[in-house]
Amino acid sequence: MEKLEAGVLRTVFRNEENGYSVVSVRAGRTEVMVVGTLPDLAPGEQVVFTGEWTEHKTYGRQFRCTAWEIQTPTSLLGIERYLASGLIRGVRSSTAALIVAHFGEDTLSVLSEHPERLQEIPGIGKKRGAMIAESFQEQQAARQAMIFLQSYGIPPTLAVRISKYYGDRAQEVVREDPYQLCDDLEGVGFKTADHIGIALGVPPDSANRIRCALKYLLREYASSAGHLYMPEEDLCAAAASLLQVDSRLCAEHLKALLIARDLDAEIDGDTRIIWLPYYRRAEQEVALRLRQLMLSAVPNQFPGASRAVTAFERRNGISFSPTQRRAILEALANGVFVITGGPGTGKTTIINCILDLLSADHETALCAPTGRAARRMTEATGAESKTIHRLLEYGGEEGRFARGEENPLDADCLIVDEASMIDLTLMQALLRAVEPGTRLILVGDADQLPSVGPGNVLGDILDSREVPCIRLTDIFRQSETSRIVVNAHRINHGEMPLLNEKNTDFFFERKSTFSETASAIAALVTERLPSFLRYPKKDAFDCSVRNIQVLSPTRKGDCGVNALNPLLQSLLNPPRPHTPEITWGDTVFRRGDKVIQTRNDYQLPWFRETPAGTEEGAGVFNGDVGFVTDVDPVDHSLTVRFEEDREVIYESAALENLELAYCLSVHKSQGSEFPVVVMPVVSGPPMLLTRNLLYTALTRARQMVVLVGSEEIIRRMVENDHVTRRNTRLAQRLRETAELVP
Repeated sequence: MEKLEAGVLRTVFRNEENGYSVVSVRAGRTEVMVVGTLPDLAPGEQVVFTGEWTEHKTYGRQFRCTAWEIQTPTSLLGIERYLASGLIRGVRSSTAALIVAHFGEDTLSVLSEHPERLQEIPGIGKKRGAMIAESFQEQQAARQAMIFLQSYGIPPTLAVRISKYYGDRAQEVVREDPYQLCDDLEGVGFKTADHIGIALGVPPDSANRIRCALKYLLREYASSAGHLYMPEEDLCAAAASLLQVDSRLCAEHLKALLIARDLDAEIDGDTRIIWLPYYRRAEQEVALRLRQLMLSAVPNQFPGASRAVTAFERRNGISFSPTQRRAILEALANGVFVITGGPGTGKTTIINCILDLLSADHETALCAPTGRAARRMTEATGAESKTIHRLLEYGGEEGRFARGEENPLDADCLIVDEASMIDLTLMQALLRAVEPGTRLILVGDADQLPSVGPGNVLGDILDSREVPCIRLTDIFRQSETSRIVVNAHRINHGEMPLLNEKNTDFFFERKSTFSETASAIAALVTERLPSFLRYPKKDAFDCSVRNIQVLSPTRKGDCGVNALNPLLQSLLNPPRPHTPEITWGDTVFRRGDKVIQTRNDYQLPWFRETPAGTEEGAGVFNGDVGFVTDVDPVDHSLTVRFEEDREVIYESAALENLELAYCLSVHKSQGSEFPVVVMPVVSGPPMLLTRNLLYTALTRARQMVVLVGSEEIIRRMVENDHVTRRNTRLAQRLRETAELVP
């Protein structure tokens, strides 16, 4: 890293939300541009910037700053420029000149220690002097807070967030309890707070440190593994290992958190389990609302349903199997009903029949967890389907669902597709908007991986045996020719897929090493498949990016997400003279890149152009895939167009939640469907190489699957039917609500 000592001339650009700035400075006799996340710098200030020189294609030589240290102005001209910069309320250039002329080199110390002396200057009375003094103190406090935060290794973007949230109390709050940041600021984890705490000399056995770690571990286990609770012994052991303290000390502080109701506890058999309160309440609420919907169904509401199903068969030239017919009739007869089954088992045809039967007298709403799944449902049924967030009218300044208990959905029947993707908190929000008496039909594949978010809603509902359901197993005749469908069912039954058949939609290419596999995947995506699928030459790369999706079981290794993404980017969207790009961490983003949002951000604004004008909203969610449509290197921002034509501007800190998506993890691909799926099958952790992961990957493909790697690894995955159980109690709670039945 290099250092640049310079005087501030002016701020060319500043983003007040994240602090990203372009500042013109003078170093010696040379005027240069400094870019980066900076405090609000005033002309005349002397600053030591730390960073590196870069050459921008449009704007020339720039100094990209990663840290800074403000020097107090010492020259009379520097002090005057600082006061006249506009940062101090009530001081313009003429007033600044009068103040400096009167106090000279003592100006800043007078403002800091004896502000009442401002009244010595003609034209500055008591009221105006107090305003100037207050504004100066605010600026100084903000500066000191920023300097203090960065001195403890806090990244500039986070330092700006902390300073904005706490204002002039930032330094005081962080000194007293750095672990408070975890509770107050979303995205600040225990490790960041602990880094500050250790630097400040917080004792390892500090109560705040241990209590913060206990809450952090519960949040981390929920976000990374989907668990809603942890057994008490496991939680204390994990905290002791993380903190390097005695587990008995962790148990003592856990008791204090339970007494304060910051955490909840339950007894499950012989084990005491610990919850974050909002997950426990959400699970209880979901169980009660499902039971309420089941009890509120109007009996015998469709007396002629069987004849109507027969008429539908005649009109459409189809014949339902007994199981499919029963699924339709029971969906109409029950308040809550689940239809589960693999690909090709007729779930969509059943939905179409239900819609036809309800069309005359009932208002039916359709939804799915993701934009792709909702769009696919619309294409298959001809009826409008929305994402759950859009159905619930998520947005507004406060980022909430407009639909809920006070403003329920106007529907007699709600059909939810891809229900295996729904996590606990989304299910809670959905059920709050469903009035008693509304029929709820959940459709999904229970054999897929569980939701990306915490919980196992569909799996728990089925395991409870309290909610009426039907499992479809027979493959429709028109799907029997698809080896994707046949092989998915074979894998699900523990049988090897058919790998060597000709003229099918399922291919296997044998490779013996990781590097050979990665090279073969690159060649497939960039050359062989576009040629085989006859993509137009001028649009071959664009067609490849949009239609061919690489899925990997792992993130690490030569065939993992982290390695394949930059490899595929370098081939599909390489650097070009007139293609702008920006860098965030180790990732380079270019216009045209395929990207994915990696965590829910309910506040991130979006806009969409419609015939009626610009529509605005908020919320981008974990798993949303889009394309970079614009890159602004000066603003260090980019624009992404997601499904439903939502456009989102990512500025600085928001980029940490964006990744390349040329290769996705199988887990992140849930709810999506791609024309072509290419997947490496190479050795890796047994916990990842499982039957349901392979099954989930295959069922994401609509037209073609290509597996590359080892036949033995495929065999191991088929034989590995281990399913990691998530710590949830929804099934038990549903059984307990049976006591509500009159």
